[in-house]
Amino acid sequence: MVHETTFDNGLRVVTQQVPGMHTVSIGVWVANGARCEQPVEQGVAHFIEHLLFKGTKRRTARQITREIDSLGGILNAFTSYEYVCYYAKALAKTLPQVVDILSDMFLHSTFPADEIEKERKVVLQEIKMRDDAPEESIHDRLHQSFWKGHPLGHPILGTKETIGTMSRDAILDFRSHWYRPSEIIIAAAGGVEHQALVKLLQKSFSCLEPGEPRRVDTHQNRQATGRVLELCERDLEQTLICLGTEGLPTGSPERYSLMILNAILGGGMSSRLFEEIREKRGLAYSVYSYVSSFADAGSMAIYAGSERERSCEAVKIILEEMARLRNELVPRDELEAAREQIKGKILMSLESSDSYMSRLARSYLNFGRYQPLDEVMAGFDAVTAADLGQLATRLFRNEALNIQIMGKVDPHCFAEKSEFIAF
Repeated sequence: MVHETTFDNGLRVVTQQVPGMHTVSIGVWVANGARCEQPVEQGVAHFIEHLLFKGTKRRTARQITREIDSLGGILNAFTSYEYVCYYAKALAKTLPQVVDILSDMFLHSTFPADEIEKERKVVLQEIKMRDDAPEESIHDRLHQSFWKGHPLGHPILGTKETIGTMSRDAILDFRSHWYRPSEIIIAAAGGVEHQALVKLLQKSFSCLEPGEPRRVDTHQNRQATGRVLELCERDLEQTLICLGTEGLPTGSPERYSLMILNAILGGGMSSRLFEEIREKRGLAYSVYSYVSSFADAGSMAIYAGSERERSCEAVKIILEEMARLRNELVPRDELEAAREQIKGKILMSLESSDSYMSRLARSYLNFGRYQPLDEVMAGFDAVTAADLGQLATRLFRNEALNIQIMGKVDPHCFAEKSEFIAF
């Protein structure tokens, strides 16, 4: 059962009680993330996420971690392009203590200057760690190239320059500007009783001053850059391939078709790319596709790692399989298998309170309401082979294609760029 309460200041509390669960997961979700940042403040949303763990008037950073550990709980956070989440998971009987810790962090962090300097070094190391990991770095390169000139192209972690020069005042100004109660959803799921949680939260969160919602402009169109092929020479054992094309916004009615299309193309061990590239030809150990969706736009990406001499062959197979989805209807049995694969994964994911909590929060953030499972399953059941063909024809276009190659690049293979990346 899902319940919702809105405080006078605009903050919303949503809960889903799951019978038989002994744990509860609770998250404070702020509906603004990295895409809200100006170019000079790239990384500030993620920096703030780190700093909320660094002490309050009542607790030091060490006391925060020791208290949550003493409850057998988990306390963490993450930053995305469109929201930031601070969450905890613990036994349901400890919910009052968990709420006290989480609300103290969120509302009363002091941002001490010495902790900012320590955490600045940590974030700079995180940026270096990302750049040193080729399989992460190539996805970042694709994302930044595909969304070049758009706020979605900013790196969530920021850059060495922006993090290195970011002042305490700039950090506090961003938090004050974007952390409005009207942009906050507190979601909880598992062994939770709605009114009891609302009573706990009212003691702290009702004191937040109301204010006009601060919304990022979600109509900043991505400028088409035409076909893109970028080569990055690095001394790697493999040549890494990351290919991107258009996707769909989060709330698109065709999102069910896109998820099935992704499952068929590269979403699992029975997908076409896995069969063709790994099983039949042994070109790669890892090959997969995935979807990234945002409020106003989206992308689809394919990744593979191959040896230098056969990387060109792997790219050609990827393009051929994308073209086949445009030109040939997906057989009924393949469509049914992909449909059931996705539905099964969704149902199996709902075996923990944190999965319930995350799904509940995202439903409200993306659609403004709870989306029942029956509605989701019906959306997948309605997808036809013709829907998949029409969507592939619209999304898999030469002018939207972006290919990133990293590693030991074969210059002969990728010499004729304009001809090579057409499909």
